[in-house]
Order: sequence, then C-alpha cells, then structure tokens
Amino acid sequence: MKIDFTRNFIGGAWVDPVEGATMPVYEPATGKPFGSIADSGIADVDLAVVAARKAYDDGAWGRTTATERGRMLTRFAELILGNASELSAIEAKDTGKPKSVADADFVALARYFEFYGGAADKLHGEVIPYLNGYHVGVLHEPHGVTGHILPWNYPAQMFGRTLAPSLAVGNATVLKPAEDACASSLRLVELAAEAGFPEGSINVVTGKGHTAGAALASHHGVDFMSFTGSPEVGQIIQKLCADHYISCTLELGGKSPHLVFADADLDAAIPVIVKAIIQNSGQTCSAGSRVLVEKAIYDKFAARLADAFAKVRVGSPEMDLDCGPIITAKQQKRVQGFIDRAREDGIAVLAEGQLADGIAADGYYVKPTVFGPVPRANVIASEEVFGPVLTVLPFEDEADAVRLANATDYGLVAAVWTRDGARQMRLVKRIRSGQVFVNCYGAGAGIELPFGGSGKSGHGREKGFAALHDFSKTKTMVINHG
Repeated sequence: MKIDFTRNFIGGAWVDPVEGATMPVYEPATGKPFGSIADSGIADVDLAVVAARKAYDDGAWGRTTATERGRMLTRFAELILGNASELSAIEAKDTGKPKSVADADFVALARYFEFYGGAADKLHGEVIPYLNGYHVGVLHEPHGVTGHILPWNYPAQMFGRTLAPSLAVGNATVLKPAEDACASSLRLVELAAEAGFPEGSINVVTGKGHTAGAALASHHGVDFMSFTGSPEVGQIIQKLCADHYISCTLELGGKSPHLVFADADLDAAIPVIVKAIIQNSGQTCSAGSRVLVEKAIYDKFAARLADAFAKVRVGSPEMDLDCGPIITAKQQKRVQGFIDRAREDGIAVLAEGQLADGIAADGYYVKPTVFGPVPRANVIASEEVFGPVLTVLPFEDEADAVRLANATDYGLVAAVWTRDGARQMRLVKRIRSGQVFVNCYGAGAGIELPFGGSGKSGHGREKGFAALHDFSKTKTMVINHG
C-alpha cells in the first residue's frame, strides 16, 4: 500500500502547499517510511480559514438547514461503513493498530456521524418567562469557523468526535491532523465531499504542530478551537486562543484509576482492567493506568492480575494480537524510559507481556509491563506514561482510596469495583473525574456520553449533546411587544 497525500484539501479541492514542502510518514510496525504529507505553514492555514469563512458567510454551507446538515452527516456515516475495509487498512498501517482495533475505530467513527446526524435538527432554543409585554427567547447558533487539532492515537475516531458535532451545529471547519497520523483524515475528507458537504465546509491541512497547528490556533479568523493532545501543548493552544479572545475545548490526558475493594468480583474486574491499559497499546487518554487495591486482597489480586497480564501478546497490525507498536520512535523511547526508571528504582515487575515472533526489528515495540506495589511518591504512580504500563498500589480503607485516586493533577476517568451500593454512590461523588464507571470501564466509544476532565485533563465536554453546546453559542432575544 502506498499513501502519498502531499496536498491539502481546501475549499473543496486538493491544493499543493504554498512552499511545496513535504515530510515523510513512518510505519510504526517497521520503522520505515511509506509515504509523505504536506508540511504546511502559515500561508496554507490562512487559505483554509479563508475558505471556511467564505463557506460559512457567503457559501452554500451557511445556507444549509439543520435537516440538510443531518442528512449529509448520515450519508457520510454510510460511506464510512461502505469503505471501512480500505479505511481500516490505511489506519492500521499509519498507526500500528491491530487490524481489529482499527476496524472498531471506523464503526465508532460512523456512529459519531449517525448520532450527530440525528441530533442536528434537535438543538432547540428556549423561551424564558419575563416581564409582561416581553417575549424572551434563547437561540443556539454556530460559532462560525472552528479549528480542530487532532492527536495521533485515535485519528479516525477523533475526526468524528470533533468534526461531527461542529458540523451538526453549522460551523465551517478547518482540521489539522497530527503529523504522525494523517492518512485516514485525508481519505475521509474525500468521502465527505462525496456525501455532499459543500466546498469550504471541511478543510484539512497537514503539517507540524508548532507551525501549522500554532497558525490555526492563533488565526484571527477562527472563532472556536478544539484540541486533543498533551497538557503542555494544551497550555500553548489556550494562550494562543486567548490572544484573540476565543474559547476552546481541551482534552489533555489522564492517569485514570481503578479502585478495587475486597468485595469486588475479580472474575469480572481483571479482564476489564487488563484491556483498559493494553487497548491501543496504552496510547489512550482514558487508559486505566493505575489500579488501587484494598490491602486485604492485594496479594490475591496481584497474583491473578499477573497471570492474566502475562498472556498479553504484541505484534504487527496483520497479526491482530492484543497490542501493536508504539506510534513513533520518540514515543517508544519515552515509554521504555518510564519502564527502565521504575526498574532502576527497585519496583517489582509483576508481569510482562510477550513480543510475537516475526516482528520487525526496527518496529516501535515495547513489552507491556505491570509494576507493584508502587510507592505513592514514585513518578510512575502520578505521571501519564501513554503506553502499556500499569501500576498497582495498595490502599487501607475507603478514605485512603479516595485520597489516592485524587492524588494526581489529572481528572478524566475512574472506575470503582465494589458490590456495596452505598459505597458506589459515595465514591462516584468524591472522586475528581469527568467520568466514573462502576463495575465496568469505558463503554465502547461512548458517543452518547459526555466526556472531558478537570485539572491537567483539560476542560470542556465532547460527545453527547454536551458537545453541541460547546460548538455553539447562545443569543438572547428580547422583544417588547407591549
């Protein structure tokens, strides 16, 4: 398979980068280049924003009704499913995902456009009782032009998670995918045009974060920004947005805990806990990377977890095992560095996964590793690794479990494993997290469920109807009719 997308999609057409620069893309499974993309700059981003503004202010997109927008979104979902095999192959090669994981990503992507296709004409306003002789209404309107900077871990899913609600509301969009995983976005925008989206409604510009990404976030023609990535870059994005007085949604990662109590059903919990860290090779903002275990059952739990974890296998996408490679050589080095430092600190390894025979020597692979018991002050207990590395920490009682769960700067997702209904409700309220699952973890793609965090995990909400509110603004209408 050869992917050579060296142009941007702007105003409904493929456009060469202004300065003609390109950069290679690498296959994580082999470490070898397999194509190239446009290395865009400020001028390319400006062309895309101007095209989006024209589509919103003067073009067909700005005149499209909510019902028509919904139909386009639904047609797009159908095209995604109809081309899922091709899209999945592109995604697996570009990101290193096992084939079944890439397949699932496109089912989820289609669901985003199905869900928001159905929601497009259901973002209703409201009437507020006020003084006699007045009629007061509240309208939900598009921001105008929205900018979208995607991460490299779930490029296909994030294409839908951020674009679908924005388009449903009626915004024109400019998308900058991560330079390490652009291929699916560039193919998808072709299908969007086939679905009937007018020129300028969806624009895609590839390039580096510090050039094309910064140009998008700082562009005065952009009215709202959506960013998913690291907390460090999220701070930069927010500051760039503040310079021209626009708001943004930031989803920046997590150090999400499982709280496992002595009365938990371990038969149900352990397979879910293992999957929550090895899914997508641990490269998931909501990965369950900490397991907090009541001390009374620590030894039993650790032994059973180790037995399950030792069965995890890592291989290339076509092997379709539990894990694939890490996305880049740089990220592989970072993840391996956390593992090496934990070993140097004398933290016991409870279990390791296994690398399959026949993988490429230059592929970006690491062995999934579970450590425990991990000292609370150790960096691996509080910092996001973003790889298949699990830490196990014992706790004394419920109050101690809550302190430990909240002892990071993140607050994205958490899980509580207990059969005690009263404890379930207490902990849901006390854990600082945007989502709390009880006796489960995650919910597939969870398109219907508002998602976002606090602290270092960012702010704003994606998914569900909450995303429609973030991608719109309210206007209050007051009429004195006497």
